[in-house]
Amino acid sequence: MDGGREQVARILDGTHVFTYVPNIGDARSLIVDPARITHREVSPEFRRMSGVDDNLIRLSIGLEDTADLIADLEQAIRRAY
Repeated sequence: MDGGREQVARILDGTHVFTYVPNIGDARSLIVDPARITHREVSPEFRRMSGVDDNLIRLSIGLEDTADLIADLEQAIRRAY
């Protein structure tokens, strides 16, 4: 995402269909910011080398309707910027 941690936080907080949890294998669509969740104990330098910047958002798509997921992301991104 363009911007930084503030925009990422707004997007994460702004979604309604996606669930903010780091587990994998759920039937629900999930959204997380790996730099703060799954890679929080990795050094910033190694995260950057691995492509896990503060503005990265990871989506895991579940069984919800595609149009609902897209609309949810679009409204959250609009509100973040």
